[in-house]
Amino acid sequence: MSELISKALRGSFGDRFASHVSMPGDAGYNSATAIWPKPVGRIPRAVVHCLTPEDVQSAIRAAHDCDLPLSVRGGGHDWMGRALCDGIVIDLSRMNGIAISADGQSALVSGGARAADLLATIDPLGLAAVTGSTRAVGMAGLTLGGGYGPLIGRFGLALDNLLSAQVVLADGRIVLADAGHEAELFWALRGGGGNFGVVTAMRHRLHELASVWSGMLIYPLSEARDVLGRCANMALPEELTVQTGFIAGPDGAHEVFVVPTWCGRPEQGERRLAPFRELGTLLVDTLGTTTYGASLTAFDAHIVNGQHVFMQTCWLPALGSGSIDVFRQAVEAAVSPGCAIVTHDFKGAAARVPAEATAFGLRREHVLVEIIAVCADGCDEAARQRHEQWAKSTREALDAMAFPGGYPNVLGDGEPNRVAQSYGPNAERLIRAKRLYDSGNVFCSTIPLPASGS
Repeated sequence: MSELISKALRGSFGDRFASHVSMPGDAGYNSATAIWPKPVGRIPRAVVHCLTPEDVQSAIRAAHDCDLPLSVRGGGHDWMGRALCDGIVIDLSRMNGIAISADGQSALVSGGARAADLLATIDPLGLAAVTGSTRAVGMAGLTLGGGYGPLIGRFGLALDNLLSAQVVLADGRIVLADAGHEAELFWALRGGGGNFGVVTAMRHRLHELASVWSGMLIYPLSEARDVLGRCANMALPEELTVQTGFIAGPDGAHEVFVVPTWCGRPEQGERRLAPFRELGTLLVDTLGTTTYGASLTAFDAHIVNGQHVFMQTCWLPALGSGSIDVFRQAVEAAVSPGCAIVTHDFKGAAARVPAEATAFGLRREHVLVEIIAVCADGCDEAARQRHEQWAKSTREALDAMAFPGGYPNVLGDGEPNRVAQSYGPNAERLIRAKRLYDSGNVFCSTIPLPASGS
């Protein structure tokens, strides 16, 4: 089979084969398959390092000729490792360019660019884009599935700021999807993930935002109910979002954190964030004014490639004493310091978008919960099972309080009912879009879609 794959790819790339294709054992192969979650059971036969949409076309054609599955590796941050498959991997990581429009109102973001690439370009210009809460995540995967982040209240989800996308379809066509071209594809991309083609470039709306007020506050776990209860009861404007969470520390030194971000008028920032310093007994306080890009560095140290990652997700109507108690009990029972719970606001501009306007399913105000269990490379199967079970048990303890479904970007495989519930009234339309643009399910190594009823 390896000879057949090599022949097909040599036929597509010719004298560019050596620079564009890596096989097991090659240096380029190792770096391209070194993603955030340690791959389990997925050993790609070949990696195609794409530089142009035409390279993507060639990779799709080779996978078809060899009757092999394919996957797309952008940021490589999906916890299930769906960037890799046991066939051909389309590696977009070298396609990481950023181009700012002449009027400074948008940026053309290449398909393999991470948030860090975009922010490094626009931060010095006093501009911001809607990203997630960390810089390591690929912009395409984040955007196509949703994109919660600190600017959500003022500017919406990342997908609400997507203006257009260049897409290579399963049949090899390169199309532009926006409000006036391939409108149904543009609708499906905004929430349906990479299920419809390979996004090689996106145009994102930019916002004038020279600085934000943000930082991390850490309190003792023993004060979690008071700290988060007071936090949840604050009346916050749309310019102020709050990320909260729990970290399982070594030797029972567990903590609760609060990360407020003010993206309104800079002169109001210190006053707006002052009440968060009064929530409890402060252990750490890093609040201050900074660029938006710099504000997203708080979690950088925790994002290390090559670890075993398990995640669960749910949507809560709001934080309350019941959910806070579940969080605290879960952290006290954590199986290792690699366990954490993180919440994200959904409010303001994001909640005003009509549910039918994009494929994203839940447009009412809520709190996203991410339950994360990470065990280091080298841990045995029993340890991996304990981490997986901890995450699942924690989410199940929240089921009675939660909205149906969960954030598709974090949902695992094998949860068809929760997937369908996540897309709500948009599920059937998504199924029709999948049939229209990828009837052969070529792009199946991506976030799950609702199962067809036929």
